[in-house]
Amino acid sequence: MGSQLHFFVGSLFALTGGVLAVYGLFSDPEIYARSLGWNVNLWWGLLMAGFGAAFLLLWRTNRPQ
Repeated sequence: MGSQLHFFVGSLFALTGGVLAVYGLFSDPEIYARSLGWNVNLWWGLLMAGFGAAFLLLWRTNRPQ
């Protein structure tokens, strides 16, 4: 059960993070004026994609033989 959970959580975070990072890359820079110029969508998207990749790596290495 734990191995399947790693796959679903990792996939969810990786996919959502990827979509958010792509949106951050192509969005208008003016919307980040309230966040002191930081592209929050890009950075949080990359963080979420990395977290998802770590879960997928755990799933890949802990699979039963």
